[in-house]
Amino acid sequence: MLLDVHDLSCARGGVPVLEHVSFALAAGEVLVLRGPNGSGKTTLLRTIAGLQPPLAGEIRAAPGAIAYAAHADGLKATLTVAENLAFWAGIYGTGDIAGALAAFALEGLADRPAQNLSAGQKRRLGLARLLVTGRPVWALDEPTVSLDAAAVEMFAEAVRTHVAAGGAALIATHIELGLAGLTLDVGQFRASAETRVSDFDEAFL
Repeated sequence: MLLDVHDLSCARGGVPVLEHVSFALAAGEVLVLRGPNGSGKTTLLRTIAGLQPPLAGEIRAAPGAIAYAAHADGLKATLTVAENLAFWAGIYGTGDIAGALAAFALEGLADRPAQNLSAGQKRRLGLARLLVTGRPVWALDEPTVSLDAAAVEMFAEAVRTHVAAGGAALIATHIELGLAGLTLDVGQFRASAETRVSDFDEAFL
């Protein structure tokens, strides 16, 4: 398994949100998280990504296996599209950015500063970063925000390519992406108690 979540409980702002969450992701698998706003999808993804500690349970994955993408695009405004991708490729030691540019139709924008991109173009560039991480597990929180229909299909195709190559994807989304995979309704794991955890560390929130 690339990711094994066992009996996980997590909190938002020190208040328990989900409890006893268990699932596993193997190479080639996609799992879509469903549930209304506020149901705990983001909290679950942040916990799995290591941005906040779990209240209980285990998250088993190889060190450095998870690439996380949420609402922030994580771009340096004054760097060009190519420079942004090259920066992240350098961080992760993967080098080549040509595939990431092509996957999200960014070749024609390669020399444009990120600050001059439209919201949709910035989102495509933010998602293109996933392709230069070299990480097998993608944990994605509403990745299609600001994308038009054509860009949504680019993203879906990038996920298909990733899992076909032995990766896996965990995606919280309200839209249908046309991806073969399973769904998990996080509502079934809603915490039964809302007692605040006094010493909860959520410094990254």
